[in-house]
Amino acid sequence: MTLPVALQLYSIRYDLDKDFENVIRKVKEFGYDGVEFASLYNKKPEYVKNLLDETGLVPISAHVALDDMLKDPDEVFNTYAQIGCRYIAVPYLPEDRRPGKHLFYKTLEQIAELGKKAKQAGLQLLYHNHDFEFVKIDDKYALDIIYETIPKEYLQTEIDTCWAKVAKQDPAEYIRKYKGRTPVVHLKDFYKEEIGKDVKLYDLIGITSKDDKPADKVSFSFMPLGFGQQDIPKILNASKEAGAEWVVVEQDMPQSGRTALECARLSIKYLNNLIW
Repeated sequence: MTLPVALQLYSIRYDLDKDFENVIRKVKEFGYDGVEFASLYNKKPEYVKNLLDETGLVPISAHVALDDMLKDPDEVFNTYAQIGCRYIAVPYLPEDRRPGKHLFYKTLEQIAELGKKAKQAGLQLLYHNHDFEFVKIDDKYALDIIYETIPKEYLQTEIDTCWAKVAKQDPAEYIRKYKGRTPVVHLKDFYKEEIGKDVKLYDLIGITSKDDKPADKVSFSFMPLGFGQQDIPKILNASKEAGAEWVVVEQDMPQSGRTALECARLSIKYLNNLIW
């Protein structure tokens, strides 16, 4: 049994900016079953829903900035419910909301409230991790504290396997750890030199660091699936064992020398050639 595969549209965001409709059609042509949003690119929900219905792509979820959800949760949840999404994810925490910062526990309270409101709109709230959740508070990883604090009913996992690996965790084991609470898994491959360089991973995804030193794009690169250092078959098996319903391909930046669309095509081709 294989799981259906979606593409996180953030991976091809610049192409969507230029030609939303034809790029969405190309995603289907590549062989993807669904999509996960990070924006609607100024398109109306009705238009997006009709386009997805026409192409046969399933709208499974959306990443929406936490502050945007808090500002107008009803508008956000109703918009993505109207398109047909089942899930909506907290994609990233600003620095002052992260573990160890003064707003962390307040943020958990707010996420719990959003989880309740999402339920009322027919959506399930997810949390998409990076590496900064793998700091310890009272001998527990902050990511585990998040899931211990907020009931399963209101918050489920969307384990990002790249960031877990960057944090020196076994992505497959972390997926299994949350068996029954892991409906969506992010598949992300990368190459990283293990030589202790400060490669500034967040600079590579457009979040500028405080100093002026450029990001080291040689020591780290996001890669199409199967072209990097991740054990993708192991992650896929863990996803199935944990009860995942979807896997989502995400590549924050294209590999040097390749376009974002080419990377997206190579990733689904790799998955389609696997026996899993």
